[in-house]
Amino acid sequence: MNQAPVITIDGPSGSGKGTVAARLAKELGWNLLDSGALYRLLALAAHNHRVKVGVENEATLSQLARHLDVQFVGATEGTPAKIVLEGADVTQDIRNEDVAAGASEVAALPAVRAALLERQRAFQEFPGLVADGRDMGTVVFAEAPLKIFLTASAEERARRRYLQLKAKGDDVSLPRLLDEICARDKRDTQRAIAPLKPAADAIQLDSTELSVEQVLERIRSEIAQRDIAR
Repeated sequence: MNQAPVITIDGPSGSGKGTVAARLAKELGWNLLDSGALYRLLALAAHNHRVKVGVENEATLSQLARHLDVQFVGATEGTPAKIVLEGADVTQDIRNEDVAAGASEVAALPAVRAALLERQRAFQEFPGLVADGRDMGTVVFAEAPLKIFLTASAEERARRRYLQLKAKGDDVSLPRLLDEICARDKRDTQRAIAPLKPAADAIQLDSTELSVEQVLERIRSEIAQRDIAR
């Protein structure tokens, strides 16, 4: 094998793909790509540089994406401990809902996606890569030997996010979170470039009624059948 093997885990916001990808990368001792973090970082950088997210600023945003000053510091077993943007620790900042909404908007811009494509592919290093995102299996790593498309009902995804934010002490509204998730789903599935959808050869898993461990067990079975992580 000339290239490191890749397992892609795509799906909508709140499906659990980030948690599953991090756990799987840790188990395998592989590298981890949280591609959504790159789009969140770009949205945050745009805010910091007072660049309005929109088609009218697509060229500026793509340049910002190409020269994004970001470091993943203190990674252990594939999981980054700290994310530094332009010298500042933004590990928590990129997880708020406003940044997430901005990430969905910048991700719809073709020039931005092109600017970040090679940056994402550079994560494909031995012994292997678990790539989490929305177009990992359809565009970025289309030749991956195992592709997972993880989803859940919008109501369940909103509930999970609500519990996460409440646990952090945030004042959040479940109906508002559901509206935001539905709006994000619409943007992600209907965008012209790399829309959110399962790859033709993806294994589709609905996690609405499944625990993280149950999802991982299904993926472990697929890995064993394909003899990927040998």
